Amino acid sequence: MTSSVEYLGNLRTTATHLASEKIIITDAPVDNHGKGEAFSPTDLVATALASCLITIMGIKARNLEVDIDGTKAEVTKVMGTEPRRIVEVKIDVFFPKSFDDKTQKILEKAGLTCPIANSLNSNLNQRIRFIWPS
Repeated sequence: MTSSVEYLGNLRTTATHLASEKIIITDAPVDNHGKGEAFSPTDLVATALASCLITIMGIKARNLEVDIDGTKAEVTKVMGTEPRRIVEVKIDVFFPKSFDDKTQKILEKAGLTCPIANSLNSNLNQRIRFIWPS
């Protein structure tokens, strides 16, 4: 098993990563009857996409012997209705330093092949921008 999830009531869960025993709390969002005091499950999906693509770029960066430490992503999740679902995830990835064009393209391509990007429904619009310093 990877994790266990427990419902605590009041639209809150705890998810425990079994290997590390780290815990994540989720709440339903305010726009769906919740308190919005923690990540919602759909927030985690959008955030996991950003974390995944940066991690895959980190693996590629290590192979290329370049440093992308300090790379950050800003994530926006857009919800739709009927049925309620994530319709778009917008991610802006900001790099602390630039590399030559070839290296930057290799890193970007690697990020776009992350397992989460490849696992999400093809109807979900993934708008990912890579922002390199001038």
